[in-house]
Amino acid sequence: MAEEKDATSVPLSQGIREEEDPEDPAKSPPTSADSSTRRACCFVLQSWVSKKFMTGCVVLFPVAFTFFVTWWFIQFVDGFFSPLYAQLGIDIFGLGFVTSLLFVFLVGVFVSSWLGATVFWIGEWFIKRMPFVKHIYSASKQISSAVSPDQNTTAFKEVAIIQHPRVGEYAFGFITSSVLLQRDEGDEELCSVFVPTNHLYIGDILLVNSKDIIRPNLSIREGIEIIVSGGMTMPQKITPVSPIERIARQGDRIPLNRLA
Repeated sequence: MAEEKDATSVPLSQGIREEEDPEDPAKSPPTSADSSTRRACCFVLQSWVSKKFMTGCVVLFPVAFTFFVTWWFIQFVDGFFSPLYAQLGIDIFGLGFVTSLLFVFLVGVFVSSWLGATVFWIGEWFIKRMPFVKHIYSASKQISSAVSPDQNTTAFKEVAIIQHPRVGEYAFGFITSSVLLQRDEGDEELCSVFVPTNHLYIGDILLVNSKDIIRPNLSIREGIEIIVSGGMTMPQKITPVSPIERIARQGDRIPLNRLA
């Protein structure tokens, strides 16, 4: 009887250790599968939230930037005549902005007349006699002349594709004029090609042989859209145009000073 009792008796500490044995698959809790599922769900949720957040940023950034620039421009222009209205006791937001636009319009009407042009010429004559101011005025006048609607002597005649800056690489440009280069071995027809390097008003002027210029089936407006958009509006296929088509497109010329 004593032997049977010893055989069937189990120490209490040994029984507790057997119940807490983590290596027993029947006794270990099923936590590994649940944690993997939670991690996968968290990853999917995080990826979805990040994607939607970036989509919102892409949509709202141009709207916010446009609103910021517009608001800054309105406040800047409004500040010219707002102090005058403030001294008169008139506090209406936007009144200075409207007054500034009306003032600019009246100046344009006055300068377009014979009397205004004469007064403007006299004032310009005095400004060009000032030692330091004349350089600032000349630089600013060149910039403003590029967007003046009263000058139409310069124009983009055709869209051009030339090999630039090296053979095998092509660049978009605009043919602005042509020149005849007289050489001992014969005359050579060259075209002045304007290749924009920064937006549309800054670029390089290249003299390229007329035979080396590819004239694509693109209008001037389409060429401008390609350059301004950074090539995002580029058509999938570009083919050269025939001389007859080039003559038919002579009416599609856009003056360089009317692009703004």
